Amino acid sequence: MHLDEGRKAAEAGEWVAAGHAFVRAAMEGSAEGAELATQVTVGLVPLADAGSAEAAALLAGIYLEYFDESALPDAVRYARAAAGAGHPAGQRTYGYMLLEGIGVPEDHERAEGLFRSAAEAGDAYACLNLAQLVDDPDESRRLLERATREGIDIAGALLADRLSELDRDEEALTWYLWAAERGHTGAMHAAACWYRDGFGTDPDPVQAVRWFLAMLAHDEGDGVHEAIEMAKSGALDADQVREAGRLAGAPEAAKSLIATVWGEK
Repeated sequence: MHLDEGRKAAEAGEWVAAGHAFVRAAMEGSAEGAELATQVTVGLVPLADAGSAEAAALLAGIYLEYFDESALPDAVRYARAAAGAGHPAGQRTYGYMLLEGIGVPEDHERAEGLFRSAAEAGDAYACLNLAQLVDDPDESRRLLERATREGIDIAGALLADRLSELDRDEEALTWYLWAAERGHTGAMHAAACWYRDGFGTDPDPVQAVRWFLAMLAHDEGDGVHEAIEMAKSGALDADQVREAGRLAGAPEAAKSLIATVWGEK
C-alpha cells in the first residue's frame, strides 16, 4: 500500500508525500521502499534548498538511514536547518545526531532540549527518545505511553520494563504482549519467559512456546532452543506444541520441534 501511494505521489511530483510513503514502506521491512526513498532525494533537495523545513527533515532522515557515510554532511546540514526552523522531525533527527555524536560533537543537554521541543509538538519518536533520557520515572512512563498511541512497538516494550521494575507485573505483561503482537522480538521473548515462569500470570506453557516460535517469523531463532527445553522437561505435550504453533502462525516450526523432541513426523 505505501509503495503504491509513494509511486502515485512521485508521478505527480509530490516529492514530500512520496518520500514519506517510501520511508514508511522501508520501516515495515521493504527493501524496495528503502531504494525508492533514496531516489526521491532528487526531488526533495530543491524543495529543502528553497526553505521547506519538512523536505529538509525528510532528507536528513533518508540520508542518515539509507545512504553511506559520504552523505553524512548533507544529513547534518538538512537536519540542522529543519531543527532551526522548528520542525519536530528535524528537531528529533538533529537531537539524535547530537546524542550519539553522529557528524557533530556530542551534546546530550542540547539533544534533550530538542527531543522535548519535538515531543511537545506531538512527535511520537521524540517522546520515545526523551523517555530514555529523563530522570523522572513518572515522566518517562507518560512519554512512553504517548509513543505507544502511535503504535511504536519498542515504546511498549520499554514501558513494560518500567512497570516490571515497579513490580506491576500484570500491567507489564500486557505491554510486552502489545509490543510482541506488533513484531518486537524482545517483547516476544519476555512474554514467552513470563508465561513459562508465571510472572504477571499463571504459568501457561502453550503461550510460552507460542511466543518462542513466533520469534522465528522475525528471523530470531533463540526462542526455539528454549521451546525445546520446555518440551523435553515435560511442561507440555505434542498436541500443545501444535496448538502453540497454530497460535504463532508457525505450524512447520511446531512440527520440527515435535520431531526433535518426540521423533514424530
